[in-house]
Amino acid sequence: MAVMGSWVFRLLVIGSAFSVFWSEVEVGYAEGEGNLVDVITWEDMKVDLRKQRQDLKDGYNTSRVIVVDQSGKGDSVTVQGAVDMVPMYNSDRVKIYILPGIYREKVFVPDSKPYISLIGVENQTLETIITWNDKASNTEKDGRELGTSRSASVAIESDFFCATGITIENSVVTVPGAHGNQAVALRITGNKAMFYRVRILGTQDTLLDDYGSHYFYQCYVQGSIDFIFGSSRSLYQECVLHSTAESYGAIAAHHRDTQEEDTGFSFVNCTIDGTGMVYLGRAWGDYSRVIYSYCVIHSVVTPSGWSDWNEPSRQKTAVFGEFQCRGKGADRKNRVAWSKSFSYEEARPFLDVTFISGEQWLRL
Repeated sequence: MAVMGSWVFRLLVIGSAFSVFWSEVEVGYAEGEGNLVDVITWEDMKVDLRKQRQDLKDGYNTSRVIVVDQSGKGDSVTVQGAVDMVPMYNSDRVKIYILPGIYREKVFVPDSKPYISLIGVENQTLETIITWNDKASNTEKDGRELGTSRSASVAIESDFFCATGITIENSVVTVPGAHGNQAVALRITGNKAMFYRVRILGTQDTLLDDYGSHYFYQCYVQGSIDFIFGSSRSLYQECVLHSTAESYGAIAAHHRDTQEEDTGFSFVNCTIDGTGMVYLGRAWGDYSRVIYSYCVIHSVVTPSGWSDWNEPSRQKTAVFGEFQCRGKGADRKNRVAWSKSFSYEEARPFLDVTFISGEQWLRL
């Protein structure tokens, strides 16, 4: 077996008497080893430190774990430091286990590092926060503005990424209409990613769901203006979409230029609440596609429901649909005439993971 390199990991073990100790092990990274199939499973979002230690005693090491601990007792004190430890073009799942704390840093996962999981301690999502405060109008050393996409606190460009039990935040508080106030918390451009019980917090342009197929399950997304936007094909299931708008705003702004593009945002069994009066979606692109099904929509949604982005021609091409939603904000009596109340047959392609071809890469 040709060894390309090795990592040293410490595994935190909590004993039955609540004693804590560290075990250190050197793990080889072997050329030619890889995943048998490219899928995401529940195991990819779990860290069982007791089992890991037993496997090591028995001579096995079935998954790699990097511990992030601000106290210095882990492998890295920063999340980015842990990402940097992952070998380029790794072919096995690497779990970055983040202990509670406020991590004031920008995190970037390049496309050369697939199969990474960011995992927080179970039931401590509120206490495990990655936060930064860039906005689009901030300038770099050469005087150029960052722009919206590069304002992201966490940017993921790798495939088969997953995260659970953490909060991702951009702490900028934007003023509606002000120049360069776009402030992204999370940007995801990698393909086939899953987010489970992740909190994503911001105001304007919180979540740049940019490219690829993604599954957001039981997540919490907070913002005011276009706080979920991008060109991807994504399913949001059992999520909370929380508006912080003081007056007006919008939840989703999907970009789709042609009818042939198999992209869109589907929201299923989600809850929409918060403040202000927001659109369900705005047509960012001629063929923008956004569908809400079985959602609880509170009175924060404006009665008209949808916006053509001041481009009336998009009323003929955008696909904005609702199917069996409920709540005061779900009343379609005053909806714009060009939005649709879907039948079951029209809604069916958007109701489960088959919309994102999840049967090919999710094993849940």
